[in-house]
Amino acid sequence: MRKLKKYIINDQVTFRAEDVLVKYNSQKDFTTLEALKKARLVKLFFYKEVIPNLPAEEKFNLNIQIRKAGVSGTANISEGYGRYHYQEGIQFYRISRGYIYELKDHLISCYDFDFISKEVFEKGISLIEETKVILNGYIKFITSQKDK
Repeated sequence: MRKLKKYIINDQVTFRAEDVLVKYNSQKDFTTLEALKKARLVKLFFYKEVIPNLPAEEKFNLNIQIRKAGVSGTANISEGYGRYHYQEGIQFYRISRGYIYELKDHLISCYDFDFISKEVFEKGISLIEETKVILNGYIKFITSQKDK
């Protein structure tokens, strides 16, 4: 059995991604990632505050696009976390970031078409921007781990 490389991050012991011999730890899972938590809030925001305001004629257009992008935003973070190599994970995190940007465009469209109020629009923009910052930070962190 090979020796595991320990790193201290935010006062917590962590292990490099390639150290697959570490037992499963439910306290260190993709569900604990701040990036996933923020993307999840974005998804829930769209499902609860934007989609219900869409007119019936958008049921098979904007509605479906928002649902797919919202679910894909979190799903790609989850899938990236489960990948063995850093570069694979980073690619999925970048795809997730693309879906977050797509949701921003859908939010702008909903506002432009008067489907949502200015307050809902501003809340959504703020949430998306926070998510982008956290996700970009996570991508940068994983990239730095890959480069070591």
